[in-house]
Amino acid sequence: MYSAMLVNDPFGDPAVLIKCKYRQKSVLFDLGDLHGLAPREILKVGHIFVSHTHVDHFIGFDTILRICLGRNQRIHLFGPPGFLCQVESKLQGYTWNLVENYSNNFELLATEISPLSRRSRLYRCRTAFRPEPVTEEDLPESAPLTEETFFTVRCTLLDHLIPCLAFRFEEKSRLNILKNGLEGLGLPTGPWLMDLKEAILQGRPDDYPIGIWSKSGDRPTDRRTFPLGFLKEKAVRISRGQRICYVTDAVFSSENVGRILALADSADHLFIEATFLHEDLEKATGKYHLTARQAGFLARRAAAKRLSLFHYSPKYKGRGEALRLEAMQAFDGPGSEPVHPVPHSQSRGAGF
Repeated sequence: MYSAMLVNDPFGDPAVLIKCKYRQKSVLFDLGDLHGLAPREILKVGHIFVSHTHVDHFIGFDTILRICLGRNQRIHLFGPPGFLCQVESKLQGYTWNLVENYSNNFELLATEISPLSRRSRLYRCRTAFRPEPVTEEDLPESAPLTEETFFTVRCTLLDHLIPCLAFRFEEKSRLNILKNGLEGLGLPTGPWLMDLKEAILQGRPDDYPIGIWSKSGDRPTDRRTFPLGFLKEKAVRISRGQRICYVTDAVFSSENVGRILALADSADHLFIEATFLHEDLEKATGKYHLTARQAGFLARRAAAKRLSLFHYSPKYKGRGEALRLEAMQAFDGPGSEPVHPVPHSQSRGAGF
């Protein structure tokens, strides 16, 4: 149901787009340069998860703002400690004296994640994006950042000398419609199947009625009703949902390793930075980034099924294949551990 792709090549700014095959809603991990995305794709984005606000991870905020301004749309953004101040600084950099005349009211709902708590503020176009407090609440470590009908997203804080978020997108359940089952019942495909899936994911009782109809032009025809339990049994196969994880900008410390492995456990697709070759380990550690070998090792230890690398240092331009091979050798074969993780006490700390 979901597919994930890097927006840019591995030397470009970090950003991953997660698209739903059957719904016009997408998710973004990070806001690097987004010019590689068509405006129609950007307009489908409903949730954005920002790891941290270094320029190469946040410059795309202006692209989002420019394309969505004047649209009747709300985007929910999530970011690390200090995120609300940084969103507001971006918005205050522009003049908004005419926006009260806009017919549509574009909104940004921003949530700042701190250890065990979160704060949200709403910014509306028609009120010149003045911050409106929404909530301030505890966030237990096991709780998701957001829980939607079809997916949840969780996070963990990593040490990049500042707090940096890593994310886990998880499809609640994969619901496959059985074509033979529909044909055996004489039922058509159509928009009603989304109603069926939503009812299953919302935990509706088996006697919950599902309206089934076909369409003639813009009008529904031949409307019938079946109980949810009957349709689940005859026409739906339920399996574990897809897990997509995103890890970037983290030193290979014992604490970061533990957090990454817990987040990425059994991921179907792991996107992870591979900024330096392992021959430049000292530089990688000093800049609080992973080497390609460390990235492949973490993916193997997490039992990830698929690995995608990004955030290559520009110093390796023309040597991208060397980074890929180093990571894949660590991912595919047991090999030796890269190095012992940097003890947390030796790092300079990220303030959390």
